Amino acid sequence: MDETQVKDRMEQVLELFRADIGSIRTGRATPSLVEDIIIDAYGGTSKLRVVELASITVPDPQTVLITPWDKSVVGEIRKGIERANIGINPVITSDAIRISLSPMTSEDREKYVKLLHQKLEGSRVMVRQARQDGMHDIRKAADSNDITEDQQVLQEKKLQETTDKYIERIEELGKAKEKELRTL
Repeated sequence: MDETQVKDRMEQVLELFRADIGSIRTGRATPSLVEDIIIDAYGGTSKLRVVELASITVPDPQTVLITPWDKSVVGEIRKGIERANIGINPVITSDAIRISLSPMTSEDREKYVKLLHQKLEGSRVMVRQARQDGMHDIRKAADSNDITEDQQVLQEKKLQETTDKYIERIEELGKAKEKELRTL
């Protein structure tokens, strides 16, 4: 078993989860709501993320301001955000896009908490799958007598500890996001 390969895979799952929950809307405006939305820029010739086309600022807790570096793509950014269907309504003001977030209802909050739990479980499953693949490699090495039985037990224990650590980190991120979602 290549321990660094399994750790890298688990780290990728953690980063994916972190990015994934960053796009879940809370009661506050954050750049992560829009920065990864793909825009068909320049007449559809380029597919770029909003963060690659503009600066994203949060002037107050309810507003996201997107200021494109190239003013000719303002309309395309607005259309891309609308197409993303994430429940926000972008408005063009002079040469920028302003997104005003309405306060979330308790129903909205519960819907987003449910979505968070789905993403949390998906991340746990991916970490467990990485562990399962590592366990398979360890057992294969033991069956072909590449490692001793003691080494097998030691490697399996170490792999389980690594898995527990990553699942705990994912849980911590999930709890923090849930707290943020439930805060009015």
